[in-house]
Amino acid sequence: MGEQLSPDEKLHLITRNLQEVLGEDKIKQVLTERELKVYWGTATTGKPHVAYFVPMSKIADFLKAGCEVTILFADLHAFLDNMKAPWELLELRVQYYEQVIKAMLESIGVPLDKLKFIKGTDFQLSREYTLDVYRLSSMVTEHDAKKAGAEVVKQVDHPLLSGLLYPGLQALDEEYLKVDAQFGGVDQRKIFTLAEKYLPSLGYAKRSHLMNPMVPGLTGAKMSSSEEESKIDLLDRKEDVKKKLKKAFCEPGNIENNGVLSFVKHVLFPLIGEFSIKRDPKFGGDKTYTDFDEVEKEFGEELIHPGDLKAGVEVALNKLLDPIRKKFETPELRKLSNTAYPDPSKNKGAGKGNPKVDLEGNPKVTEEDELVPSRLDIRVGKVISVEKHPDADSLYLEKIDVGEAEPRTVVSGLVAYVSQEALQDRLVVLLCNLKPQKMRGVESQAMLLCASIEGDPRRVEPLDPPEGSSPGERVFVEGYETGKPDDKLNPKKKLWEKLQVDLKVSGQCVAQWQDKHLMTKLGHITCKTLKGGNIS
Repeated sequence: MGEQLSPDEKLHLITRNLQEVLGEDKIKQVLTERELKVYWGTATTGKPHVAYFVPMSKIADFLKAGCEVTILFADLHAFLDNMKAPWELLELRVQYYEQVIKAMLESIGVPLDKLKFIKGTDFQLSREYTLDVYRLSSMVTEHDAKKAGAEVVKQVDHPLLSGLLYPGLQALDEEYLKVDAQFGGVDQRKIFTLAEKYLPSLGYAKRSHLMNPMVPGLTGAKMSSSEEESKIDLLDRKEDVKKKLKKAFCEPGNIENNGVLSFVKHVLFPLIGEFSIKRDPKFGGDKTYTDFDEVEKEFGEELIHPGDLKAGVEVALNKLLDPIRKKFETPELRKLSNTAYPDPSKNKGAGKGNPKVDLEGNPKVTEEDELVPSRLDIRVGKVISVEKHPDADSLYLEKIDVGEAEPRTVVSGLVAYVSQEALQDRLVVLLCNLKPQKMRGVESQAMLLCASIEGDPRRVEPLDPPEGSSPGERVFVEGYETGKPDDKLNPKKKLWEKLQVDLKVSGQCVAQWQDKHLMTKLGHITCKTLKGGNIS
């Protein structure tokens, strides 16, 4: 595609959505003569997260503009940055980064044959490079080195010499990779200006620099690998994505430091070109936006609810993450992930007869850990009576026959959506093997399963068993008819939470788990009207 574009069109693609460009005139000059050579480096420290889609979307732009792009896996930098990556893990982390970043690029349709991948230690340990490190060290003051790395290298009271070397090595990489420009976040600006100042002193050309804005994390600050709640890991399960987005800072009308809105701007629009939200017609109905400015304007005017914005991002993000998750389902890549980023708590006792880990310290997958819906004890129930909770105005006590000697007491707020009279003698669907929980002093012995529409708390409907069903009949997922339910679900394992995220209502109002029908021997479990709803 780049060959069909004019130099000005290429420049537009290269620089769009950037916060700052240093040396733009030099880039313009190169584009009139040949394709631009760009590199992006990433230190192989913490696990890459969804904010990495921001540089990936720019790499896609560079390729569309015909650029020659090199991706540097900066393993030596990772060690120099206050030993964020232990030496013995460097090779494993490089392998992990290469696999996960290639999976990211494939998920957004970037052809890998147009890219060059290189590891820092492939050239940074050469005689020539090492001599240049010494030459540069004789020119750069301690003050300039510390200042250059202030926003990138981990800052401590007594910095190691390694952290002071870091900015100089990044400057030298521009010469040894033979590029015209380096691309990075605006937090690296001081390293870029150090490179512009000192490379000519070594007799090397001054390069241009392309800087992305820093995308806020889910807490409103910079998205960071070291802050678990501020980032979504590329291998996070759908339920983790939902949970982290639910907690994300997204104040109504606030368009500043809004990580959810920034993700729409810097990832979804450049990669997909549009953004969709789904909502009830009385709140504006479904809408697809083709211009981010319109999204930002409507959110700022509170025409888009934060819950609707988050739900739209959740759907789009999971589409990007699905192929990455799928790639990492293989035993080889699962092992790579576990060994490159070992969990210290899982390594305790390895090789000492600990039955929960193998000889390499990796967790064993046991029958207890198997994630299958047959472990849920879901049954048909019949409401015998409904009465008000003695200590909570919004809660009611339902006595429900589930085919046992005594009815179970269920505490719920369902009467807010379905009248007390309509619930009487109604057939319902319940999850019966959760640990009983006290709700305002009354123990709830099961959970009523209902369909709901996210972002619209007023739309809730109980699930309906097939006509003619009897209390106590088992509800199963198609294809999982024979499995035996757990006696009681262990709350610490969060099995229900992990399975629940894939429970949905189809376009035909049929309850499903991963697109497989929930049913009894008489037919499908359904709801009245909430097509596409969630089940909880």
